[in-house]
Amino acid sequence: MLLPRRLVAEKMPGKAELAVLLLFAALASGTRPPPPVSEDTLEKVAGSLEMYVDRLPQMPKIHGYSMEHGRPTPVHLAIGMYQKKWKFHRDLPATTVFAFGTSAESATFPGPTIEALQGVPLWVTWENHLPEHHILPWDPTVPVAIPRHGGVPTVVHLHGGIHPPQSDGSAFAWFTSGFRERGPKWTTPTYAYPNVQSPGVLWYHDHALGLTRANLLAGLLGAYVIRNPAVEAPLGLPCGDEFDRVLVLADRSFYADGSLYMNFTGNNPDIHPQWQPEYFGDAITVNGKAWPFLCVARRRYRFRVINTSNARYFNLSLTNGIPFHVVGSDTSYLPRPVTATHILIGVSETFDFVIDFSDQSMPPEVELVNTAPYPYPDGDAPGRLSGKVMKFVVDPAKTRDYSRVPARLLEYVKVAEEEAARKRYIVLYEYDDDATGNPTHLYINGKRLEDPATETPRAGTTEVWEVINLTPDNHPLHLHLATFQAVRVRALVGLDEFQGCMVRLNDAVRCNVSGHAVGDAVAVLEHERTWKNVVKMAPGYVTTIVVKFLMVDTGEAYPFDATAEPGYVYHCHILDHEDNAMIRPLKLIR
Repeated sequence: MLLPRRLVAEKMPGKAELAVLLLFAALASGTRPPPPVSEDTLEKVAGSLEMYVDRLPQMPKIHGYSMEHGRPTPVHLAIGMYQKKWKFHRDLPATTVFAFGTSAESATFPGPTIEALQGVPLWVTWENHLPEHHILPWDPTVPVAIPRHGGVPTVVHLHGGIHPPQSDGSAFAWFTSGFRERGPKWTTPTYAYPNVQSPGVLWYHDHALGLTRANLLAGLLGAYVIRNPAVEAPLGLPCGDEFDRVLVLADRSFYADGSLYMNFTGNNPDIHPQWQPEYFGDAITVNGKAWPFLCVARRRYRFRVINTSNARYFNLSLTNGIPFHVVGSDTSYLPRPVTATHILIGVSETFDFVIDFSDQSMPPEVELVNTAPYPYPDGDAPGRLSGKVMKFVVDPAKTRDYSRVPARLLEYVKVAEEEAARKRYIVLYEYDDDATGNPTHLYINGKRLEDPATETPRAGTTEVWEVINLTPDNHPLHLHLATFQAVRVRALVGLDEFQGCMVRLNDAVRCNVSGHAVGDAVAVLEHERTWKNVVKMAPGYVTTIVVKFLMVDTGEAYPFDATAEPGYVYHCHILDHEDNAMIRPLKLIR
């Protein structure tokens, strides 16, 4: 969407200001730009790596509880962020990364999987042991945490977690090594995770202002699983470390020396010298290995897949056409399993599915492949590199398997759209420079993160949000704390007319959105019909979501004060968009 020149000017720093910011960033990052590298060169580096030579790692596990006299009890963990070397591939030199772990020696990419129990609280002190300078370039002209005395700002968000605002990882609650410097919304070094929600898969990652894309690209991410054996064991799904696995997907590009590639030059360098609207890597990594393989028995396996990429969507399928039996998405189970041959996973989304390798048509080797264009949905088709994810090598011997895919799973509160206390219009904008036509920034409802909260729901209520996407991209919308479901998706007709009106008025009602949202309806996929924390917003469509600001497994209020400071946020989870600056405050009230 083209932004009027007068509004672009408000966003652009002056030349003197830009020079000061660039000098500050250079001093803070300590990185000199390497010689320019072409996309062809990066593709050649990735293409030189033989696929399926590294075994899929099982990430180390940290229990978020202890057993005393046969009963689980709460614990307090200390988990640090460290700079270290990591081997992404047998033939690639070791890569410098940032990684989570209980020590520098044990830190991994991705970080260790934290395993918690429903109803058993956990306290984590997140420790920043990172160096004075970042290992990747970053942009000082987007809203960003810039410490005065050096260091890499970080703060940890438990994605999908239901926890107090003080433990949410506000972008303004960042801190540097040893808590030497702290952001304006910093409150406590130790975060409290009640683990009161339904069992499911979550993930933790950095959330520092303006640095999320660089910090996650560097490696600050990991899985977090909440279990409830009393509820889940009767389902009979595959279980145990060997047969219930987390798959963390992330695309990365590398220099020939093994170091991570991130662009040093922006698409509008006179406005943002480093920021680009999306990062896409040439190599697909799973659990920190490029195109790994996994040897499997002829039986059922459960996979919890998390897309931790900066901007890449994955449309997953198996090369032999064997279906996935989807049992959950994000932190919730489906009411019943759904069979699907393809699963589109947006950035930060998770899907939980079973693959039955005992199927008679199962060949000895099966590839997990990707067909999602990038950017999604109208970008380039994935090629020979990004179109491959990993390979399963199937043992020909028969094995005993007592697991099953049950007919029914778990139920939560009803959608009950009619109970909504309020309807809101949420509008996604992309602003382009009218000289280059390239994006300069993205906003929600035409507002900055720093502007006062306009989404102020009452704790314990239900709302309906009509999300209007006026950009060319699909956006994975993520709400902190809340859970929500898409109930309708309808195309906008007369899009140019409506978009022009919105540029002038920024008011969906005055621009007659109800008269424009009358195009083709798109059904919400059956395997996405559960309570989620991320929903994909299609371009040129209005997506109606029902949002619950309460516990969806019980219908009860949150067991903590969700109205406290510093509040929560909601945002696009394409990290490059979130950083500049498709993110808004979400402030619950009593």
